[in-house]
Amino acid sequence: MGRRRGEALEAAILEAAWDELSERGYANLTFDSVACRAGTSKPVLYRRWADKQKLVEAAVVRRNVVQSTAPADTGSLRGDLIATLTELSEKQGPFLTQLSLLLADYFTEAGSSFAELRETIVAGRRSGRDEIMERAVARGELDPARLTPRIASLPFDLLRAETMMTLRPVAPEVIEEIVDTIFLPLVRRKDTAPH
Repeated sequence: MGRRRGEALEAAILEAAWDELSERGYANLTFDSVACRAGTSKPVLYRRWADKQKLVEAAVVRRNVVQSTAPADTGSLRGDLIATLTELSEKQGPFLTQLSLLLADYFTEAGSSFAELRETIVAGRRSGRDEIMERAVARGELDPARLTPRIASLPFDLLRAETMMTLRPVAPEVIEEIVDTIFLPLVRRKDTAPH
């Protein structure tokens, strides 16, 4: 195998960091263990990341990007939300649960929260949630004046909370309840609301 450089080397290091995190947890992950697993040296890691926190953040961001879910485009807001939330529940649910358990020591050491880490994960990337909402506005399905950032994130926040509480994929009927009973009544245009 030739010498890896640039993106190939960085990908190998971040994959090694994720594997170390998954197997050993944050407290037991070291630059030595990641360098050994990646087949490189500690100085190579230190040239890219100042400390263990930054390395782990980069590994989590990469893992999330690799496993990211494209928003569904079914032709309706309800359909898009149910399909996207279902896929997120099945794919991202286990990831979020695993992440929260693996990073307990990280949050303590960094003095940060899951919300702050999420901001790092999504920084600079277009949100699938925003894409779904923009399509729904264009189709006239929701009232943009009623769509605050908090309300737009509500179905996704509720899905995440349910996943964290149950530690398993969210049931289809719960996803439908989140969409039909909680979210849609908040954003539907008054002139298109069902009677």
